[in-house]
Amino acid sequence: MEEEILHLIPPAVIKFLLVALFSLLIGLEQRRHYIKQEFESRFGTDRTFTLIGIFGFLLYIIAPQTMIPFLGGGLAIIILLSIYYYQKIVVKKKFGITSIVIALITYCLAPLIYTQPNWLVLLIVISVLVITELKETLFQFSEKFGNDEFITLGKFLLLAGVILPLLPNKTISTTLNFSPYKFWLAIVAVSGISYFSYLLKKFVFPNSGIVLTGILGGMYSSTATTIILARKSKELTENNKVVAAIILATTMMYVRLFLLALFFNKNIAMQLAPFFGIFVVVSSVLALYFLKFQSGKKMQADTKTFQPNNNNPLEFKTALLFATLFIFFAIITSMVTESYGTGGINLLSFVVGVTDIDPFILNLFQSKWNIENTVIVIAVINAVTSNNLLKMIYGISLSSKSIRRQLITSFSILIVLGLLMSFVFY
Repeated sequence: MEEEILHLIPPAVIKFLLVALFSLLIGLEQRRHYIKQEFESRFGTDRTFTLIGIFGFLLYIIAPQTMIPFLGGGLAIIILLSIYYYQKIVVKKKFGITSIVIALITYCLAPLIYTQPNWLVLLIVISVLVITELKETLFQFSEKFGNDEFITLGKFLLLAGVILPLLPNKTISTTLNFSPYKFWLAIVAVSGISYFSYLLKKFVFPNSGIVLTGILGGMYSSTATTIILARKSKELTENNKVVAAIILATTMMYVRLFLLALFFNKNIAMQLAPFFGIFVVVSSVLALYFLKFQSGKKMQADTKTFQPNNNNPLEFKTALLFATLFIFFAIITSMVTESYGTGGINLLSFVVGVTDIDPFILNLFQSKWNIENTVIVIAVINAVTSNNLLKMIYGISLSSKSIRRQLITSFSILIVLGLLMSFVFY
């Protein structure tokens, strides 16, 4: 019934009503936006913007093929708005042109409705309404940007959007079983997770406490976060939160590695899922235990924040070090695989735990060597187990004496659990 009624209404009438409605909505938003200002401070609101939209509609339907009347009317609107803007600058000493741009968009609604899908026109109208209302929010958001913020964003876009598509996806040699594209894709993937963690820390949770710092830092580097929090424990009295944050940083290491596996090799990711799931559950239970049942004294500055060493996660030195380690482990893994087979890979996985494990593990995820997925899964478990041992050593060496026992207990549980998984799965 409704469709039959709509068919009875001429299409031009429906499009006219849409232009008038959208123009009115934009005008009402302008009235609300300037409701506290003097009437003379604006050139118009609801009625003016509605009439601008209708004016554009009339001139467009006169000659939609050539659009000469529409273009002429647009020129007239621009001249009038230019005179208004000149008067605004000279008399009122104000320079904003937001309302002028919105008026021009309103004038263009008619050709948009006639030539573009309805969802696109609606998206444009919604964007105009939302962006206008977000003036104060955007201003507050921009204050959080540092001097090098857009340089960091530019670096990431350069890594992911310019360099990556230009690289060939062919294996460079039989010794180095990876392509330049896959090599750079690994850098982009790790940098992307680090950059995402950095953005969350700076813009979403700028005043994060100890526990949240451990979670966000673990997405970037659980080892670096462990070192920082262990050192900070000497200045704090809430030891339970420090231990929980360190354990949660390791929890996020499992999450990060699973996401990388899911991106590069879904089969390996699915085989790792139950083991990493157990790791995440056990480490989360340990962190919850320290938060709920091992609470210490209340510290005066409960919201004190800590900034891990990831102020710029896309530093050239960091990327260069990752690239060097990636190539190094590609060569070593190839040599060990050819000379010592599965046993050599298992031994190597324990050794690399004392370094940055991401380059080694990403090599395994992208592996074109004759290594079974089972061997790769065991190697990943061994690497994170070895890395947990390293973090335990860092923790007990750098932390306050009051939390060393808790760190030894927690990491020992994770280490023993990793060894059991490796032994049983092997």
